[in-house]
Amino acid sequence: MFSKNDSEQAIYLEYEGDKNGNNLPDKNEIGVKPLKGDGDFRSQECIELLKQADIVVTNPPFSLFREYVSQLVEYDKKFLIIGNINALTYKEIFKLIKENNAWLGVNMGRGISGFIVPSSYELYGTEARIDESGSRIVSTNNCLWLTNLDQKQRHEDLILYKKYTPQEYPKYDNYDAINVDKTKDIPADYAGAIGVPITFLDKYNPAQFEIITMSTMSGVSANHWTFIDGVPKYARIYIKNKKPQK
Repeated sequence: MFSKNDSEQAIYLEYEGDKNGNNLPDKNEIGVKPLKGDGDFRSQECIELLKQADIVVTNPPFSLFREYVSQLVEYDKKFLIIGNINALTYKEIFKLIKENNAWLGVNMGRGISGFIVPSSYELYGTEARIDESGSRIVSTNNCLWLTNLDQKQRHEDLILYKKYTPQEYPKYDNYDAINVDKTKDIPADYAGAIGVPITFLDKYNPAQFEIITMSTMSGVSANHWTFIDGVPKYARIYIKNKKPQK
């Protein structure tokens, strides 16, 4: 944001507060500090900076997402970070969610406002735009916020209106649970195990549902798939309704 990208030396930026009465910080108020290394978040000098943080808000490298989240948890940090929706199928991330140590933030997919991209990036799709300041913005449908900062949406009950019938909700061939393809179609009166899409976690209220486990489509073995009449289903999270209607 503030460098001319003309140096190979890594830096970090330190803002100590508005000194001129402006709504936004002036670049002259940003202290530019050199790093000895290349700025890798795993380096000791970056860990020392992390230790000073109250809250981490960032877009981490998706390829190192598991390692990055593990570091934040190790140092007991509050965080709000962007990740790929498929990160929910990582056993390390799923474990945090299942144990109520992390959850989804507000909005996912195209509900996230978007990413500023370089001028060379092609704009396509209905969500691509140029904002009033001239920034080129692209929204994607495969990102989420992962956080351990509380937000009121995760305490709101999902309104359920459908009734269970064996015809509409078949069971899996290899797991004792009924299949639900859309979160809004979860039957209100079913007390057994239910297989839902991973996007269910956007509506997950731990007071309303219990997370049992998850199936993934890793293809390592048949045990990682769920089938209905021999046809594989995409990754499913198995849940139970804590408040089934009678």
